[in-house]
Amino acid sequence: MSPNETDLLPDTRRALRHRLATAQVHGRAPSVAAAVVRDGRPVWVDGWGSVAGGMPDGDTQYRIGSITKTFVAVLVLRLRDEGRLALTDPLDKHLPGTVAGQATIGALLAHTAGLAAETPGPWWERTPGALRPELADVLGSDPQVHPAGQRHHYSNPGYALLGALVERIRGEAWGDVLRREVLEPLGMNRTTLLPVAPHAAGWAVHPWADVLLPEPAVDAGRMAPAGQLWSTATDLAGFAGFLLDGDERVLLPDSLAEMRSPASPPEASLWDSGYGLGMQLLRRDGRLLVGHTGSMPGFVATVWVSDDEGVGAVVLANVTAGFPVGAVAADLVQTVAEREPRIPAPWRPLPTVDPELLALAGPWYRGPAPYVLRPLADGFVELAPLSGGRGTRLRPTGDGEWEGLNGYSAGERLRVERDAAGAVSHLDLGTFVFTRKPYDPAAPVPGGVDPDGWRAG
Repeated sequence: MSPNETDLLPDTRRALRHRLATAQVHGRAPSVAAAVVRDGRPVWVDGWGSVAGGMPDGDTQYRIGSITKTFVAVLVLRLRDEGRLALTDPLDKHLPGTVAGQATIGALLAHTAGLAAETPGPWWERTPGALRPELADVLGSDPQVHPAGQRHHYSNPGYALLGALVERIRGEAWGDVLRREVLEPLGMNRTTLLPVAPHAAGWAVHPWADVLLPEPAVDAGRMAPAGQLWSTATDLAGFAGFLLDGDERVLLPDSLAEMRSPASPPEASLWDSGYGLGMQLLRRDGRLLVGHTGSMPGFVATVWVSDDEGVGAVVLANVTAGFPVGAVAADLVQTVAEREPRIPAPWRPLPTVDPELLALAGPWYRGPAPYVLRPLADGFVELAPLSGGRGTRLRPTGDGEWEGLNGYSAGERLRVERDAAGAVSHLDLGTFVFTRKPYDPAAPVPGGVDPDGWRAG
């Protein structure tokens, strides 16, 4: 037992190991490794099965497939935050000469550019990248299979383009950029483009007999940004901690939140799942999970985090198919969240008091509907309906206004309006007028207020 594991109760650790072990047996995976993160650090790391005659552990490498895409998305958003590109830019602006040049960078991140799911043959995941040395080889002559922006259509070649975009702007290989800008700051020293011992071998398991077939472990070349990386349960636990709590050395908090926000419409039959910018979203048993799944021949992987619970889980297995890696990771999150629910931080008073902001605290009315405005300890404010439901968080913009961060009012401005004497008259949030009294006749309520006022029925 590692020192960190003492943070979980013995019964919880046993339940986690039981879920992992039964999954390895029922899913017939040669080996599995897993980790759980809470409060920003690993609290449980375990393995089951055999790798080279020994039990896998948190340092055993597995191929993580499309989780690679989340790392690539972080690199692209770093470029956006530096002002080197905009998500609305067409690819041609920064990477000219491809047949997909009109696709926007944001659409490529969200898989809404309408590009084909796979490269022209042969099957890229099982053949060397040397067969596709140029971007034209991963796109073909006509990669457009849907109108751009119409629907979510997962595209592996789309992420090959994003990796090439990073290389063009940075002037060096995307893997070198990833190492310097993301992996090293997060301490992910066992995450690499090619396997480094100790690592698991990839296997296919016969569907009707307990026998194995080795899978090829190829260098995907130009397609590497879609699924090349190898990592460990411990390293990916660190990445899960980043997805939960952020790290400004790697990505601005607002950009990380943007990655986790829906950016493409789900299929009509799949309202419990969606996609952000390089991140999958899943609603399971009322809990929102964000992260990514991954698969390459011989390997499956998942990292899921629950922001509300402050818990994340990683599961890695060296089997091609049949192992429910995403469900197991979700179950690990659920086990910790339900057995050891998050204990809130202590309530503390505001560190400083702004008299003008304090004067705005309290009840406000949008027409007859009561709301309450509360200053928050992080310097933001919340405007929430008293009838219940989620309120709107707003951040100061630095010019005396506030910007909504969530819900209907996301991106809308809140202004404090004053009368001729300088006294606060009302609040204006995206043209909605909030007054201190229901339909206050002294405030400029749109449409006016009946001069006879409130009356009996």
